[in-house]
Amino acid sequence: MARPQPTEGRQMTSLLELRGVTKKFGPNTVLDDVDITVAPNEVVGLIGENGAGKSTLLKILAGVHRPDGGEMMLGGTPVSFSSPADAAGHGIGVVHQEQSLLPNLTVGQNLMLGHEGDCVRAGFLQRRRMRARAKDMLSVVESTVDPRTRTENLSFAQRQMVEVARAVGGPQVEHAPLLILDEPTSVLEPEDVEVLHRRVTALKERGSVIFVSHRLDEVLRFSDRVYVLRDGKVVGERISSAATESELYELMIGKGAAEEIYSSERKRAVTQSDIPVLSVRGVSCAGKATDVSFDIQAGEILSVVGVVDSGREEVARAIFGAIPISSGTVKIDGSTASPGSPADAVRSGVAYVPSDRRVEGMIAGATVAENIAAVHPVKAAGGRVSSRAHLENTARTWIDNLNIRPPDPHADIARLSGGNQQKAVVAKWILGDGLRLLILDHPTRGLDIGAKEDLYALFRDLSDQGVAILVLADTLDEAIGLGHRVLVMRDGEITGVFDSPNGNPPSKLQLLEKMM
Repeated sequence: MARPQPTEGRQMTSLLELRGVTKKFGPNTVLDDVDITVAPNEVVGLIGENGAGKSTLLKILAGVHRPDGGEMMLGGTPVSFSSPADAAGHGIGVVHQEQSLLPNLTVGQNLMLGHEGDCVRAGFLQRRRMRARAKDMLSVVESTVDPRTRTENLSFAQRQMVEVARAVGGPQVEHAPLLILDEPTSVLEPEDVEVLHRRVTALKERGSVIFVSHRLDEVLRFSDRVYVLRDGKVVGERISSAATESELYELMIGKGAAEEIYSSERKRAVTQSDIPVLSVRGVSCAGKATDVSFDIQAGEILSVVGVVDSGREEVARAIFGAIPISSGTVKIDGSTASPGSPADAVRSGVAYVPSDRRVEGMIAGATVAENIAAVHPVKAAGGRVSSRAHLENTARTWIDNLNIRPPDPHADIARLSGGNQQKAVVAKWILGDGLRLLILDHPTRGLDIGAKEDLYALFRDLSDQGVAILVLADTLDEAIGLGHRVLVMRDGEITGVFDSPNGNPPSKLQLLEKMM
């Protein structure tokens, strides 16, 4: 395949240049002859489906992996990194999707960790000097966080800016620094995204940025140019100001974007019953939700939206028994449920897909088959706990049904892309018999367009089979397109409920008015 030609008329001196970079894991070629250029003082977007090769490319730049072929130039000099510390020493800073700060340390200690330098004298840490250096690093990203604050007490957005400060405040190098932002907006609220956009724009004066995201509108807004990866190859390069989301979708997935992933055409009318699958009455919990009441009918998808601290996450977790209910009742199929624990909820036919799949949703180091069998091991093994052959066949069935890649039940789930991990996480919950209520806590956060399509199709199939679904939507588009109704929460209370039928859904403005 011919390499995409550089945008017409573009002349630039490169800060970073990748020439024919290739990476293989066993027989699988993950990166195939990749060419990418980043100019000084430029923001370059990098997009692609889960499994397209983005994570591997970032790990090569960060010194985690070495390429099997090709050349990497940084500041005009050939480089090959032996470790993350080596990459950092060359001026490459990385802010990962999963934050890496230590919560029990202060902001200043996190910023100086491993780079104490002249902050140590005679074996003792000079705290005043450390705080002064930390304050200088934070000022670069216009953060006013006190370096003495324990990191666990910061908001996600504040921690993220500390990560950025650490990444851009590394060793001084001859060339400009390169900052890599991996899914930086995936859990940010709109106001925090605005702050990040201003910070990234300001950082362009000091160096260059590679911006990786599945949110194409933000990629186009943040970036000067965008590279598109598919199946380990660069299949497109576009100037952001001249590109469209539809064009990028088509490049990413190899087909047109006419089939809108949030389309509500598959929504079927929900039959109202005197006995709903889920009935929540007057529920209060965790000091975050007060007197919350709603029903979900069989086959109905109820989307719940709200800003941070709206209480929606706490209500979902309380229904599943993960946190206690201080008052109110929860009924499943008309019977009062007392979910004192998630195990009790599972026995009542309730399943819960958590928002943080890596921490709460999966067993890293275990295989795909072992993860799929984790909640219902006897069912997965065909009624025989020790039947590994049946367990493997069960896993293969779900791997085929959900298009999990690679299609290997023995693969370590931690080596899969985020979208494929999430499919396995969902499979383990819907494997058992008697599923009545499926709670989805940000089920598509950080996933690409293809993975979202696969999961939406699954959720709609379950809805058609009569399963009630409660989804804490990641975006308003998702809430409107997926839900039969949209419930809005603010400050722990329900502020609005909107029907979202085919052809006449609520507008995003209507929802925002009730959220803010």
